[in-house]
Amino acid sequence: MTVLLLILVALGFLSIVVEDVVHIDKAKTTLFFGSLVWVLFFIAPPSHLTHDALMEQLNDQLLDIATLWLFLMAAMTFVAYLSGKGIIDGIVNKLMPSRMSERKLMIMTGLFAFLFSSMADNITATLVCIAVLMNLRLPAKKLLRYVVLVVFSVNAGGTALITGDVTTLMIFLADKVEIVDLLVLSLPAFVAVMSLAFMLSLGLKGDLELEKRDITFGHGDKAVAALFFMTILTTIGANVAFGIPPVLTFLFGLSLMFMVVQFMNKDEPVLDYIRKIEFDTLLFFLGVLLLVGMLKELGILAYFPKLYDIMPTLAANYVVGMVSALFDNVPLTAALLKSGIEMTLPQWLTLTYSVGVGGSLLIIGSAAGVVAMSKVEELTFASYLRYAGYLFVAYTVGFFGVLAIGVML
Repeated sequence: MTVLLLILVALGFLSIVVEDVVHIDKAKTTLFFGSLVWVLFFIAPPSHLTHDALMEQLNDQLLDIATLWLFLMAAMTFVAYLSGKGIIDGIVNKLMPSRMSERKLMIMTGLFAFLFSSMADNITATLVCIAVLMNLRLPAKKLLRYVVLVVFSVNAGGTALITGDVTTLMIFLADKVEIVDLLVLSLPAFVAVMSLAFMLSLGLKGDLELEKRDITFGHGDKAVAALFFMTILTTIGANVAFGIPPVLTFLFGLSLMFMVVQFMNKDEPVLDYIRKIEFDTLLFFLGVLLLVGMLKELGILAYFPKLYDIMPTLAANYVVGMVSALFDNVPLTAALLKSGIEMTLPQWLTLTYSVGVGGSLLIIGSAAGVVAMSKVEELTFASYLRYAGYLFVAYTVGFFGVLAIGVML
């Protein structure tokens, strides 16, 4: 049964890769295989597991999925409202110059995504960045380059903050690194982003002409925009100060948005914006997380600490980062921490960077990539893979930059 489940999980991930060939939406195939493996797991469970143990494992998986679903729903509703009201387009219109080179836009995109993801979570940062890029109406081939940079940048931006990436928080709570040590990760991570921006900008020679318009917003719309920004800041502060889960803060912010619109834009059907959310994105997440959860239950992730028995520590850290593009980096990091592996500070810093940024190497390797693939029709597993060489170079530049700074510490 274990072999059969592994084959079905592999087929589930393969269905994402061949979506353009079979023309079946990846949300449908991943949900099919993700739910199928869990049904079979209940029908023929390992002999040492009781029904209660099976239910506990499934409930743990569903809790993680529900938390992500609710957070995505809240963030995407905010973005849908702001985009539908033209607020995002208006902000871009006011901040951007009337003329800009495509290469300059690439640099600005990387910088904005990197900094914004340091304040917000990766999913929110990705949604906002893609909304801005979509409003520029770039040709499909050029848009892909900018979106690839966004995925890499938002993953790199949160690596140096305990509120920016779960794996960073896990390594910090395990007393492997200090906050001051983590902050220095920002420099090599930013260099990696700029390296990728430079490579992706090669061949871009055109200029963008932006039509400047006078856009006015209602008081209610301005209040919602301010509330969105405050929700992001409050999510970070509340999590650090009181340990409040980000999903709870965002749901409260969403409820405040409903109340603000109710009293300031009384005729606005605000609940309709929930219906504008791309639910195929949520179904895709559900399928992928069910597949990854099955790998965790089958104990596959427990084999990765053995890499350190056959490889030098730094080489293993580098490889683990690439592996995190295929497997959820949270259980992967947990397995490494529980294994009792001994590392120096520079080595722990390289691991923190690699598991945080390595997911960018494949479009399915991070939440940012999955959201981007669901929002941009032209972005597929194959189209993202065309930039694998650039991504590996940027990932490697950041990795050795972290190592160099870690040695100086």
